[in-house]
Amino acid sequence: MMYRSSGNQGSPLETAALAGIRVLDLSRVLAGPFCTMLLADYGAEVIKVEAPGRGDDTRHWGPPWAGGESAYFLAVNRNKRSLTLNLKHEEGRRILRELVARSDVLIENFKVGTTRRLGLDYESLRPLNPGLIYCSITGYGQTGPYRDRPGYDFVIQAEGGIMSITGPAEGEPHKVGVAIVDITAGLFAATAILAALHHRERTGEGQYIDVALLDAQVAWLANVAQNYLVSGETPRRYGNAHPNIVPYEVFPTADGYIAVGIGNDRQYRRFCQVAGRMDLWEDERFQTNPGRVEHREELVPRLQALFRTRPTAAWLELLHEAKIPAGPINDVAQVLNDPHVLARGMVQTVDHPTAGTIRLVGPVAKLSATPAAIRRPPPLLGQHTEEILTGLLGYDEEAITHLRAEGVI
Repeated sequence: MMYRSSGNQGSPLETAALAGIRVLDLSRVLAGPFCTMLLADYGAEVIKVEAPGRGDDTRHWGPPWAGGESAYFLAVNRNKRSLTLNLKHEEGRRILRELVARSDVLIENFKVGTTRRLGLDYESLRPLNPGLIYCSITGYGQTGPYRDRPGYDFVIQAEGGIMSITGPAEGEPHKVGVAIVDITAGLFAATAILAALHHRERTGEGQYIDVALLDAQVAWLANVAQNYLVSGETPRRYGNAHPNIVPYEVFPTADGYIAVGIGNDRQYRRFCQVAGRMDLWEDERFQTNPGRVEHREELVPRLQALFRTRPTAAWLELLHEAKIPAGPINDVAQVLNDPHVLARGMVQTVDHPTAGTIRLVGPVAKLSATPAAIRRPPPLLGQHTEEILTGLLGYDEEAITHLRAEGVI
């Protein structure tokens, strides 16, 4: 099943979960735009503020392109309106202040100190709107010895430890194939904004939110970080294996590979039964997960030899029937055409002003009363400038002509 959005998929905007919340998105590239896209999916009105002429850097990150728009930009900017505004110009900053007075949330990812120099920092804007929730996303945060460094996902994957535990055990460190630090920082920012909105609902007070990519990276080390904090032993790379669970890795089959995640002793015993290898259960070394972890060097080669005896499809049929977690190693094309992924609405089609019909990855969370939805395609640069200035701020045609002539919009 292919989901299609015609501009009003899911609940109407006025009944969406974040209906009535206006977000000013001054961020670029990935972490900030991913955050604001999530808020927009839940119904917030998001105004994407971009520099005239160039806009978000990712508008130029291609190929591939669709109707002159980069795939990268299309990935994280749906459900937004684009307003071009020159924040280096005093009139541009004045317009932004007018918008701040009428908004609930502002998100920015400028270098530390930039908004203060422009007079657009939280302390400068709070008097205009005491309920404003202001979120800054930077590489290293607003405090600490690294705060002035530029922050890039790849570098922070290296600094934040994930590369030290990713890749072949005997090979070089590897980054994750997606800019996962940016994505998780955007998720942390979105949840913090929702928490701040709830606090404001109770108290009327806005607040400042400081999100750092490095903090996000450290946080999602999760159990690996805790392993070190408990044991004092530096975690190492295990390739596709797991430091705390065995067997939990990729195995070669007769015609490819299979991912197998056996999470407890009952599953392991059941696996041995359906595989016809009860000797791998009867060996006392392998009957508990701690034992299997301790003796992984003896067990894993035997499992590798076993999995090579059948093709992937045969193993999947056998293991799925036995309710043992296992899956194929799909490429991206296979994932985005998978019948279950399509049935879950994770690929949706939308109508775009220059690209025609395009497909986008759909919202994740399925809310029963207020479904997240794709209501707008990603905007063209400055597509909604006049609409916002006239409809929200009451500017007339003469004023807009003046702003264009001055390079403000």
